[in-house]
Amino acid sequence: MAQIMDFQPTEHQHVRFNPLRGDWVLVSPHRMKRPWAGQVEKPAEEEIPIHDPKNPLCPRVTRPNGEDNPDYTGTFVFTNDFPALLEDVPSPPESDDPLFRAAPAKGTCRVMCFHPHTNLTIPLMSVEEIRTVIDRWLTELIDLGKKYLWVQIFENKGAIMGCSNPHPHCQIWASSFMPNEPKLKEVNQLKYYREHGRPMLMDYVHRELEKKERIVVTNDHWVALIPYWAVWPYEMMVLPRRHIVRMTQMTDQEKDALADIMKRLTTKYDNLFSCSFPYSMGWHGAPTGPQIEDEASHWVFHGCYYPPLLRSATIKKFMVGYEMLAQAQRDLTAEQAAQKLRELSEVHYKERK
Repeated sequence: MAQIMDFQPTEHQHVRFNPLRGDWVLVSPHRMKRPWAGQVEKPAEEEIPIHDPKNPLCPRVTRPNGEDNPDYTGTFVFTNDFPALLEDVPSPPESDDPLFRAAPAKGTCRVMCFHPHTNLTIPLMSVEEIRTVIDRWLTELIDLGKKYLWVQIFENKGAIMGCSNPHPHCQIWASSFMPNEPKLKEVNQLKYYREHGRPMLMDYVHRELEKKERIVVTNDHWVALIPYWAVWPYEMMVLPRRHIVRMTQMTDQEKDALADIMKRLTTKYDNLFSCSFPYSMGWHGAPTGPQIEDEASHWVFHGCYYPPLLRSATIKKFMVGYEMLAQAQRDLTAEQAAQKLRELSEVHYKERK
């Protein structure tokens, strides 16, 4: 007769439900025991200058379209020279065919430089400089949110994430349509709110504060944690302690505290493998434009960080095979990932004496 074992989440595979997307992730923690023959050393770091006259994001540089960047000293925003979305384009013809459907897609894409120095990243910037970035995000969100249904602020950090210019910057894409990811969150948050009478993510952050299993860093206004349903090895969410529907609802104290959380969590990222930790990150909140006055109590403003690294500065998690054809799968549990990050120093490895 086979012996019945007690379930251990760090030993036995299981699936976890993501209530924001309405899907599942396979967790296979036993796979972390398999041997690894790949490189695990810290790679040689590229020397990036403070100013690169060939980098189109730097001050005083001429961009490919012939425009000259100003000699900016803080943040700098311009319309992307090669945008994925344009404002003045014709709409596709209407069709009743259920198999061949198209719809209008109008918008604009902006690039926002965080700092004039090319060799800086968020963890190496001061809290005051990061606060300046947050203020500019708000300015852009308010401006674009007057017209567009969705304003997506996102940062791709590192060449491994497709960042072609090593300069601290992000992108802001505003669209006339609701993209797939926020649309899923809209549907599932609204469903939860109607069933429970409370915002899903406020219930979630309160439960996480009670459990203290997946929290990485906190302050008086924000909580940064590895979500229970995380897909990427060191994926992180930034959640408010107070119910905030959109970024524009933050108080000055919450803006300062958000800058603090961003610096601390990205410093831990860099310290994990002693490298400039790559990631894609962005912010989600209630829709804007034609829906900006609509009831949106089911929404909670939050940030998402999706870093690909798994075992070292050069070993990444690939979303291939099973992940593409079946469902997301991870090896390291969310709790194990949170503990690893939580135990790291908040002093950046480049700034230690």
